[in-house]
Formats: sequence, structure tokens, C-alpha cells
Amino acid sequence: MEKYRIMIIEDNPKNMKIMVDLMQVHGYETITAEDGMSGLETALKEKPDLILMDVQLPGIDGYEVTRRLKGKDATRDIPVVVVTSFAMKGEEARAKEVGAAGYISKPIDIHKLMDTVAEHLPGKDEQY
Repeated sequence: MEKYRIMIIEDNPKNMKIMVDLMQVHGYETITAEDGMSGLETALKEKPDLILMDVQLPGIDGYEVTRRLKGKDATRDIPVVVVTSFAMKGEEARAKEVGAAGYISKPIDIHKLMDTVAEHLPGKDEQY
């Protein structure tokens, strides 16, 4: 069975390590990027099954990366889950406006994160 490939776009090394370790422990392959532009370029090249997107990134922010990914035929259907500590009123609505499939605030609730990832993966019904 082929592993799902989860891309993590996160500029904080500690948060990156936690999410990479968590995804790998649950059997997912990971792809990473530490800023918005390299995240956009890598997503276009690698076409992961799902993207975990930080909002506050160097260069272009996660909302803009998501908007650009959703505007391209090659990446339009990749689910993006926004993961952010910038959890102010209206942020979840803003994430939806740019095309995000889900929204999780930091500090991360591991169970909510894993449930959200599984919910948005293709073929999720066969996974569990």
C-alpha cells in the first residue's frame, strides 16, 4: 500500500519537528518547506496528498500560498489545513476564503490534528 505524502510548511524548527515526527509515527511520508515561496514551489513539484500550512511564514504568508495553490490546476485539489498560533476572530473564515479545507490553532491538539488529516485525505474511508 502506498503511503500518503503530507507536506508541512512551517518556519519554526520545533513545530516542524513535532509535526514531522507525528506524521511519520502515524505512517505518513513527509515533505517539508520552511518558507512560503519554497513551500509553493515544492508543492507544485511534489503534489503531496495534503498540506499542513503555517500562516506566519517568511516571504509570502500561508494564506497567500494557499490562494496560489488553489489557483493552479495541478494543485487545486490538494487539501490544505491551516495550522496557526494566529488564532484571532475571523482567521478560520479567512482560511476558508482562500480555499483551506481545515483550520487548527496552536498549541496543537494532537488528536484533533490527526483526525483532521485523516478526514481530508483521499480514500479516507479505506484508511481506518
